[in-house]
Amino acid sequence: MIDEARRRAYLRAMQIDSWAACRTLPFAAPSNAELWLPLPVAVPERLPTAVQETAVSAPAATMPRAELPRPQLRPQVRPASAVVDEPAPAPKPVTRSSELPRFSQQLLRAGQCLLLVELPTGETFQGRDPAYLLLRDLLRAAGLPDSPQLVGEPVRWPLLQAGSLDQGPEMAREFVQSFVAARLEEQAPCACLWLIGASALRFAGDLEPGAVLRELHHETLGPAWTLPGLDQLLEQPALKAELWRSMRRVMRRWQSH
Repeated sequence: MIDEARRRAYLRAMQIDSWAACRTLPFAAPSNAELWLPLPVAVPERLPTAVQETAVSAPAATMPRAELPRPQLRPQVRPASAVVDEPAPAPKPVTRSSELPRFSQQLLRAGQCLLLVELPTGETFQGRDPAYLLLRDLLRAAGLPDSPQLVGEPVRWPLLQAGSLDQGPEMAREFVQSFVAARLEEQAPCACLWLIGASALRFAGDLEPGAVLRELHHETLGPAWTLPGLDQLLEQPALKAELWRSMRRVMRRWQSH
């Protein structure tokens, strides 16, 4: 049990002005007897019978409501000297994150051909990847070795995650074309460059993603053949028939070597 001083401190903390215990508390001050007296009940005054009947029968008088004048707002007129044509705010430049290309490519060599392949998962091919197995099937159908060799490290764009270096489409195109051109000079003569995937077509061949199954001669990279992405061929098997017809026309390039 606590003493009276601490008890009152607790009551003040709980914002309780008066409190009476149901039993006698040890160490507590004696209760004030006036707290136990019943509260007086207020009895309403009764009006005379005549006054009550008059109040019930007579309708309530309505007092006129005083209307206060409402202030009227007047439009503020600016002086002629203060009217100045404010120039419209200049539009803020819009920066789109989609303008920054993001892709991964791998350069491979199979016989007399070099292959610039867009990596569907962004990582290098593994032996059991469906896309890699499909690529090996295409090489066997073309009469080329079905175990292509890696040429250099994969090209991953953007090169830097942050910084002031321009990594837009033009810079990506220059980098990819310079990379492939340097590898072409290092390797043995290349009969045909396969451009596989949308990013290979766009940044190496200066072509739209839909310009597939075409034979062209690039001014920097030489003779090339455009193919759909490996993931697209897996999702749309009907493209394989068109690819085979196009391959039969372009096979003469590496078969003659």
